[in-house]
Amino acid sequence: MRTRIGILTTILLLLSGCSKQTEQTKPAAAAAKPPDPVAVRTMAAQTRKVEKTISVTGSLLPDESVSVSAEVSGRVAAIRADFGQRVKKGDILVEIDKQELSLQCERAKAALAQALARAGLRPGQEDATPESTPAIRQATAQFEDARSKLENASRLVKTGDIARERFTEIEKAYQARQAALEATHDELRVLLASIQALRAEVRLAEKRLADATVRAPFDGAVTARTISPGQYAKENTPILTLVKTYPLRLRADVPEPVAGEVRVGTTLSFTTGAAPGATFHAVVRELNPSLDARSRSLTAEARIVENDARLKPGMFVQVRLVTELSASVVAVPREALYTVAGLTKLFVIRGGKAVEIRCAPGEEIDGWMEIPGGLIHAGEPVAVSDLAKLVNGAPVAPRG
Repeated sequence: MRTRIGILTTILLLLSGCSKQTEQTKPAAAAAKPPDPVAVRTMAAQTRKVEKTISVTGSLLPDESVSVSAEVSGRVAAIRADFGQRVKKGDILVEIDKQELSLQCERAKAALAQALARAGLRPGQEDATPESTPAIRQATAQFEDARSKLENASRLVKTGDIARERFTEIEKAYQARQAALEATHDELRVLLASIQALRAEVRLAEKRLADATVRAPFDGAVTARTISPGQYAKENTPILTLVKTYPLRLRADVPEPVAGEVRVGTTLSFTTGAAPGATFHAVVRELNPSLDARSRSLTAEARIVENDARLKPGMFVQVRLVTELSASVVAVPREALYTVAGLTKLFVIRGGKAVEIRCAPGEEIDGWMEIPGGLIHAGEPVAVSDLAKLVNGAPVAPRG
């Protein structure tokens, strides 16, 4: 009896062990079963030709900027332009009181007229050289009289009609008259030189009188006014600040690695927040002959092509510089990119599985995005649908 019970117990234990073993192998078998492939639509990466560009920052500068001042001192009589006003070249900007300057000019003209009269000339004959003056004619007459007396005395002294001492006196008088005549010619040359000096004084006085009227040196706009009418202004004291707003200058710093791509004549394109959606252009005119030692950048200056009222000096702009006109890049459709948590990635199909590649896409070319860095190759299939279902290494079933 006991033997039968023991046999039955053994059989029950064996059956229980087999049942537990079967239950433990079921999950293992389920885990070993591969997941179902994800059906995705794919497209092949392609090689595209693009312009390689870099973006740098720049600033707009006026073509010319000047502090307008008067070359003469005096009280400001009138200011014809104010802050923000546009002026044309030659427009009167400032007038200095001219009363004292006018008197100085008249005095210089009177002194010149007096010198001309002494030379026997009339106003307007400053460049003429007179053959004689009243003083020269008087000295010439006296010299001729002395010479006649000397000739008569020479004959009389030979016949003994006059004494030798009297002849000597007449001879000395002749020599004195001759010297006096030569002196009048010297005085004429001095007088002509003084006339030229006085004429220069007149011109200088006229210039100072004209300088009391300050005119605009170029077309531009007034950006500042520092003096009011009635105030006394010394020579070269800034009164107005004038800027020339066209053509504007664009100055940008180009990084050292691409500094060789910028040359005189290169066309730059740029944008600014003051004109959303608009693109402007500028042509490089000057280059700094050396790089900045601290920033290792090359300063380029360009002239802006467009005359747009939205562009103003002092603006901050984003400059687009073309470094290569036709560069070969690998591009994928825009649909192949998947962005999550700030990361952009795509899935390349290799060996029937999805391979995740994180990237920073470059330029967009007609709906295709440049993938830099040689991460993928032209012709490789990339997933363009159901990207949220894919993970790295997931099996895929490509479809058209």
